[in-house]
Amino acid sequence: MTFTTRSALSTAKRILLGATATLMVMTATACSGTPEPSTSPSEKAPESTSSAGADALPTVTPGKLTIATGEPAFSPWIENDAPESGEGLEAAVAYAVAEELGFAHDDVVWIRTPFDTVIAPGPKDFDLNIQQFSVTPERKEAVDFSSPYYVTTQAIVSQEGNAGADAKTLAELKDVKFGVASGSNAATVIETNVAPSQEISVFNSNDDAVAALQAGQIDAIVTDLPTVLYLQAAVLDKGVVVGQFEPIAGDGDEFAFLLEKGSELTAPVTAAVDALREAGTLDALAETWIAEGAGAPVLK
Repeated sequence: MTFTTRSALSTAKRILLGATATLMVMTATACSGTPEPSTSPSEKAPESTSSAGADALPTVTPGKLTIATGEPAFSPWIENDAPESGEGLEAAVAYAVAEELGFAHDDVVWIRTPFDTVIAPGPKDFDLNIQQFSVTPERKEAVDFSSPYYVTTQAIVSQEGNAGADAKTLAELKDVKFGVASGSNAATVIETNVAPSQEISVFNSNDDAVAALQAGQIDAIVTDLPTVLYLQAAVLDKGVVVGQFEPIAGDGDEFAFLLEKGSELTAPVTAAVDALREAGTLDALAETWIAEGAGAPVLK
């Protein structure tokens, strides 16, 4: 089965996941000044427009905001592999940030990029990239990140009858054959928490890891909790959410926009994300599209 979204499952999945939504996001303070009213109509400064604000930003295409995401992009991050719809957490967050920056919906241009290659240093053909990039010190040496729009944990999904599918503790996962996607920090989480007896299989993408799980080549996949919930509910036959790991350093994985190192957009994008967090918008979007902890006990 190809790991892509299906429109027929989208509504049902949102009902399933939205019922238990919990967001772990960092608090931040965003301040804005309120201009004093002018003393007379003749002295009133002209009002700025969204397009004027957008034109002032040094984007790869003047007046447009080019946002990259994965190929394919999948639920609950992007619904039906269609980021231009604005449906899914990351699509919705991207358009909210674009609006904060002064871009109209029609001025957002989407392109597709691989996950692992864009983490490397060098020039980028996009302004922002959003596809569940975890912020790490190593990655920050090569690229810029905004402040986080979402914080999550890593979790385990398996299938009935597989080794470890009914595990209740970390010790019961010792002999499980795990699979992870390249470029994620899932392997580090497994090594730190489980120290498995078998070598961890690394795949090019979650699609490939799912295919390996379905083929019986691995026992379980470790990825972010929202994706685990989606796989169990909408992709895998007899899928099982085994549980979730305790957040690394108590904070979980921070997902943020990726930008070219030294980008002039890093500060305004961060300010936009912070403003959305302060306004409660990120919370509201997460409640709509993501569910944390639904049937995923913390394994100890």
